[in-house]
Amino acid sequence: MDWEAFFTVHRGLPREGPGTAEDVAWACGLAGLPEGAVICDAGCGPGGDIAALLDAVPGARVVSVDKSAGFVAEAAARFAGEARVSVVEGDLGALPGAYDMIWCAGALYFLGLRDGLAAMARALKPGGVLAFSEPCFFTDAPGAEARAFWEGYPAQSAEGIAAAVTAAGFDVLGTRKVPDAGWEAYYRPMEARIAALRPDADARLAAMLDLCAAEAVAWRQVRDETGYLLCVARLS
Repeated sequence: MDWEAFFTVHRGLPREGPGTAEDVAWACGLAGLPEGAVICDAGCGPGGDIAALLDAVPGARVVSVDKSAGFVAEAAARFAGEARVSVVEGDLGALPGAYDMIWCAGALYFLGLRDGLAAMARALKPGGVLAFSEPCFFTDAPGAEARAFWEGYPAQSAEGIAAAVTAAGFDVLGTRKVPDAGWEAYYRPMEARIAALRPDADARLAAMLDLCAAEAVAWRQVRDETGYLLCVARLS
């Protein structure tokens, strides 16, 4: 991965993965968190879900963690005046604290489902809640394009994800698909950035622009067969 070119495309975008504020509100509603709960936004990117987390849980304190110094700087700048938010650079596999809830949108797959669930369990308080999105097939017979979309990641069915969550010591509270609107909220700003950068792009940047543009096209072709499943589960 040409990370310099990647961040040229992604720098300053509103979010770094699919999702909506309604997804956050739904998950927090299932979680039933107390006022003043401590929430970890794990893999926060530039902070696209922080405001929704604050709105969904009165008095919540949000600790946002990302391994990318660039995204940490963006999220910290966006919420510099918000005393309830702290943004730190860190590893998803070793989150810094014990939380009432972990929100992990489109990032758990970096660890793999089994290892990711184990890492999240270690970072939750007893009875804490994990809300995460995971690559999922929405049909029993996904086509080759749908399988290729995840670039070798072992996406599975909603039933398979639920079974893995239960095996990791969680009780599933609810699941739902991340809606198309959530994907478009990610891809449309990125496509606008691609169009703005294209005229002056050198060969390296042009290759990254092509790669990012192709991802959006590919998702629109397979969105009925695959996408993210949002799962909310309580640690047993």
